Amino acid sequence: MNTSLLHTPDGVRDIYGRELLEKEQVGKNLMTVLRRYGYRNIQTPSFEFFDVFSKDIGTVPSKDLYKFFDKEGNTLVLKPDFTPAIARCAAKYFMEEEVPLRFCYEGNSFVNTSELQGKLKETTQMGIELINDASAEADAEALSLVIEGLKACGLKDFQISVGNSSYFKGICEAANLDEETQLEIKAHISSKNYFGTGEFLKSKGLDKEIVAQFEAISKLYISDNDMEEMIKKANNPKSVAALERLLTIKTLLAKRGYDKYISFDLGMLSKINYYTGIIFKAYTYGVGDAIVKGGRYDGLLGKFGKEAPSVGCVFLIDELQTALKRQNININIDSEDNILMVYSEDNYENALEQANNLRSQGKNVTMMKKNADKAEDYYTSYGEKNEMKETIFVL
Repeated sequence: MNTSLLHTPDGVRDIYGRELLEKEQVGKNLMTVLRRYGYRNIQTPSFEFFDVFSKDIGTVPSKDLYKFFDKEGNTLVLKPDFTPAIARCAAKYFMEEEVPLRFCYEGNSFVNTSELQGKLKETTQMGIELINDASAEADAEALSLVIEGLKACGLKDFQISVGNSSYFKGICEAANLDEETQLEIKAHISSKNYFGTGEFLKSKGLDKEIVAQFEAISKLYISDNDMEEMIKKANNPKSVAALERLLTIKTLLAKRGYDKYISFDLGMLSKINYYTGIIFKAYTYGVGDAIVKGGRYDGLLGKFGKEAPSVGCVFLIDELQTALKRQNININIDSEDNILMVYSEDNYENALEQANNLRSQGKNVTMMKKNADKAEDYYTSYGEKNEMKETIFVL
């Protein structure tokens, strides 16, 4: 036998048994919260035309996409990101719709990165998109969903870092910085290399006020008072509006008692170019990466012909499940009436009649012929191991 056939490629894995049941339960818990807020399921294809995820859209780099061709020679890609796909779908089917649209989704995404570091190339994601709503209340709703969703899964200790991409963009525009300079500053800030940021800014001979605004981004903790001071010092309307928006969102969340989960991080500058306003990530201990990501993308649907302000978030189910496991948080599986029915060959018809009767009552019955060499304890143990509520013997 060729043993290589037993292995999976790098970055993907098999999931079964209790782990899969727990993963499905996490999804159920989250979906209950999403539906409670009025979100309705939407499903887009596993693969799309390359242009849906192109550089112009501002999603995953081309080199990290799984690309292939159809019979007509079109370049297709496995879906690396749900948001552009749902934006395309919304523009196609809801072009004239003006009321807020609430979509939720669940599925797998695929990113062909070579920098694994323990990360998967195929991941399960669940999230929401709130389209046709430009308000701060919509931003607060997305963040509330994150908080309630994580709590529904059993997490207690987590924090959401919230930034606003418009603050950085406003400073760059006020300073008339070219794209190359912006990208270099962004790279320094994103890597938390604040010393390097300062040195680079000095080398460019920028105005002291501009330098001070960039340096303010480097603060690890920004209080509400700090935000007020930054608003006073900001010399462009875009940056001022970005900071005021963050304070408004936090006030809205405070009314729900959720402000304690929020901290400001103006150094959060996503590699995804379609974000236009707030961006946020949720963190907890036990995992090194975010368990939820999201933000506002007011220009994305315009790429598909529908101008519509939008905000969304995605729960990274694999990371979330890892966090729950490492924090020893028990995932209570929804109870199912699973029954193991062990029968002897002479009693098959009697066992089948009983099994069908139980199935008609909504119970799940697994029938298994008893091996003469196996004691009843063997089957009882098997039933317990496989989430059976009861083992019935018809011998």
